[in-house]
Amino acid sequence: MEKITNFLTSASDLIWGPPLLILLIGTGIYLTLRLTFIQLRLLPYSLKQVFSRKHDKTADGDISQFQALMTAMAATVGVGNIVGVASAVVAGGPGAIFWMWLAGFFGMATKYSEAILAVKYRVKDSNGLMAGGPMYYLEHGLKQKWLGVLFAIFGALAAFGIGNGTQSKAVADVMSNTFDVPHYITGVALLIFGALVILGGIKSIGRVTAFFVPIMALFYFIAGAIVMVLNIEHVPAAFGLIFTDAFTGQAVAGGAIGAVIRFGVARGLFSNEAGLGSAPIAAAAAKTDYPGRQALVSMTQVLFDTLIICSITGVTIVMSDKWKDSSIDAGALTAEAFGSFLGGIGPILVSIGLIFFATSTILGWSYYGEKCFQYLVPNRKAVLIYRVIFVLFIYVGATASLDLVWILADVLNGLMAIPNLIGLLGLSGIVVMETRRFKKKIDEEKEEQSK
Repeated sequence: MEKITNFLTSASDLIWGPPLLILLIGTGIYLTLRLTFIQLRLLPYSLKQVFSRKHDKTADGDISQFQALMTAMAATVGVGNIVGVASAVVAGGPGAIFWMWLAGFFGMATKYSEAILAVKYRVKDSNGLMAGGPMYYLEHGLKQKWLGVLFAIFGALAAFGIGNGTQSKAVADVMSNTFDVPHYITGVALLIFGALVILGGIKSIGRVTAFFVPIMALFYFIAGAIVMVLNIEHVPAAFGLIFTDAFTGQAVAGGAIGAVIRFGVARGLFSNEAGLGSAPIAAAAAKTDYPGRQALVSMTQVLFDTLIICSITGVTIVMSDKWKDSSIDAGALTAEAFGSFLGGIGPILVSIGLIFFATSTILGWSYYGEKCFQYLVPNRKAVLIYRVIFVLFIYVGATASLDLVWILADVLNGLMAIPNLIGLLGLSGIVVMETRRFKKKIDEEKEEQSK
C-alpha cells in the first residue's frame, strides 16, 4: 500500500508540475488574446445577464442560466477557497495571492470558452435532458471521441474525491473540532441531505444551489468585509505586501520567486477549476438561446470564486500576520486569522463558511460525475445506480480515512485537464466565431433598446 501511495504522490507531483500549470495559464492567455480581452470588454454585460430575471423560457435547456451558474459555483466554491488559499500563502508567501488573481483573470477567458463549446455541442439524452461538456465537444467538435472517453473516465472517478469524500471529510472534521459533533452523525446528516437533493437530478440540484450558493457566498463576503472595515488601517499594507512579494519572493525562504508564482497559479486554478473541464457540464444544462450568452454568465464564476471569495481569505490572512507563524497548520490558518480580529467568533464563522462551501461542492460535483458516467454508460438505471453510490460515499468520506483515494483523485483531476485543454485549443476558432455571432446579437439588442 505504501508503494502505491508513493507512486500516486509522485504521479500527482509530476502531473501538477510546471508543464500542466504552464499549459493551463498559457491556454488562458492565448484565449484572452484571441477573444481580445473579453473578460474586460463584456464583463458589465455578463454581470447584467447574471442578475437579470429575464430569460427565454422557451429556449432549450433544463435549468435557468442563473441555476447553471450557481451549480457550477457550488462545485468550485469549496475547501480550496479557505484551506487552499491558506496553503498557497504558507508555501508561497503573500505574493502567491497576486499570481492567484492573475490566474483567475486569464481563467475567465478559459471558462468562457469551455461554456460556449459545451452549449454549442450539447445533445439531448434519451430522457429529453441536456448533456454536454468536454466529452461532447471533443467527440462532435474536435472529432476525437477517444479523448472524450478519457475525460469522462477521469471525471466520473475524480468526482468521488474532489467533489465528495474530501468535502464530506472536511465538514465532519470541522463539526467535530468546532462543535464537538461525532463524525458519524455528520456523515448521516450529509448523506440524508445529499440523497434528498442529488437523487432528484439536475432540476433539484439547480433549485437548491440557486437558493443556497448566493447565501453562503454573501455570508462569507460579509464576514470578510467586517474584518476589513473594522481594521481598515491594515488593508493598504496587506495589499502592498501582496504586490511587492509577488515579484521578489522575499517572504519565502531563499527568496524563491518560482515558488510564489507556482503556488499562486496552482491554487488559483485549483479553486476556480478553469481549464479542468468540469464547469461546462453544468453550463450545458442552461436554458439559453445563444452559446455566447451562457458563456458570458459562466465567465463570472471565476470572478466570484477567485477574485472575490478567495481574496477575502487571502487578504485577511496577510493582514493578520498569522502566516508567519510556522506552528499554525494551513488547515487552521484562516480560522486563526479571522480569530485574531474577531476573537472567538472568528473561527466559528470560518467553520460555518467551510461547512457551506464543502456541502455545496458535493451537490455540484455529483452532477459532473453523473454526466461523465452517463456519457460512458447511457443507461437510465445505471445512472441512477451511480447517483446512489455517490450518495452512499458521502458517509464513507465523512467517517473513514481514505488518503489513497484523495491522492488518486488529485491525479485524475490533472488528467481531466489535458484532453479538455487540447479541445479548447483545437476549437478556439469555433469559440471566436460563436463570440462574433453573439456580439452581433448584443449590438442588435442595444439598437432596439435605444429606439
